[in-house]
Amino acid sequence: MRATDEGRAPAAEPIRIVAVDDHSLLRSALCQLIDAEEDLRVVADVDTSQGLADLVERTRAQVVLLDVEMPDHHAPTVVGELTRRFPGLHVLVLTMYNDAQLVQEMLARGARGYLHKSVPRESLLSAIRNATVRDPHVTIAVPRSGISESGFREPQQTLSPREREVLTYAAAALSNRQIASRLKITEGTVKRHLRNIFEKLGAVSRIDAVNKAVDAHLIRRP
Repeated sequence: MRATDEGRAPAAEPIRIVAVDDHSLLRSALCQLIDAEEDLRVVADVDTSQGLADLVERTRAQVVLLDVEMPDHHAPTVVGELTRRFPGLHVLVLTMYNDAQLVQEMLARGARGYLHKSVPRESLLSAIRNATVRDPHVTIAVPRSGISESGFREPQQTLSPREREVLTYAAAALSNRQIASRLKITEGTVKRHLRNIFEKLGAVSRIDAVNKAVDAHLIRRP
């Protein structure tokens, strides 16, 4: 590494971060907290995940801080799309939910961290800085009372990530054609997923499947 005139190594480039949260006050406070650190820089902050992949590409972001609950937003799908397109991207999920199933799904889609919004600033900053470290571990930071070890056991009846996506959209009253369009799959594939869902849950209708999946904490009710 080339030294500066004063004999010191040049400072590393700050970690480039995109913050995504539809609550403007929270997003602003988050950005101020991060920008106060010399080695971190918010290169964009937005209130929607629409067009997020293109924004990451334009800003050359290394970290995305992604809120879970936003309008017209299915966080697992967004995380999956980002990590497929940018394998080196560090996606950190920020949420008010302590849902073990949601933690599992986010990590399965490639998220590098799941942090409750009440965690100390040091936990958040540490998770962001891990983006530049070749560390295979993920960060899970939730209140001590939030998730018990038993919460991470597989439910007796489980759904695949794609099946949960289909059922989540079905719970929002989307038609098979609309679900197919959202997920970029065929309408026939949607019907096949629904048949599998009905069989796994012992459901006789969409409403029955949604109710059973919500009760089993497999999906969230819209």
